[in-house]
Amino acid sequence: MKLILASNNKNKVAEFAKILEGTGIEVVPQSEAGCHFEVDETGETFEENAFLKAEAAMRATGLPAVSDDSGLEVDALGGAPGVHSARYTGNPQDTDADRRELLMKNLQGVEHRTARFVSAICCVFPNGDVLRARGTCEGSIATCMRGENGFGYDCMFIPEGGTRTMSEMSMEEKNVISHRGRALREFARVLKEYCHADK
Repeated sequence: MKLILASNNKNKVAEFAKILEGTGIEVVPQSEAGCHFEVDETGETFEENAFLKAEAAMRATGLPAVSDDSGLEVDALGGAPGVHSARYTGNPQDTDADRRELLMKNLQGVEHRTARFVSAICCVFPNGDVLRARGTCEGSIATCMRGENGFGYDCMFIPEGGTRTMSEMSMEEKNVISHRGRALREFARVLKEYCHADK
């Protein structure tokens, strides 16, 4: 099955392709399907934003489209940056490094640093059917950034029970425990059930 991935994020495309490898699901980035737009993420939840992006890509291509909306929730900050993780500084021109620096600044002197990564996946079909999946990864925010792999907030997030940040892990190690890995495995299960029920 071919699914349009409603994202222009190369790292996210790579994670989708790697985790869904061998499932029979071919993920095609929206840019390869002629979609070069960005959808305004006006939802108040990860689920709402994932739906907005998937629906826009489906309408533009006429093909089933899948989207992930994900982010970091820090308990000491009331769940921030949350759905605003990719826009945490408020300036769309800022980089991941700028957003990480702001988060570290906002956590200065804070001892209770528990946090979680959340991934909400939504797949929208031309017939109106919608499939959803969600994954979380509990952990905490490190006091300094470590590691060279990954992207976003990976270099400052230590998964629960571990000592390394996600950026200090290989992609294979990260995919086993990550929020997106868990959400995608659940999505693959739900999609398989959906396809079998359709026959």
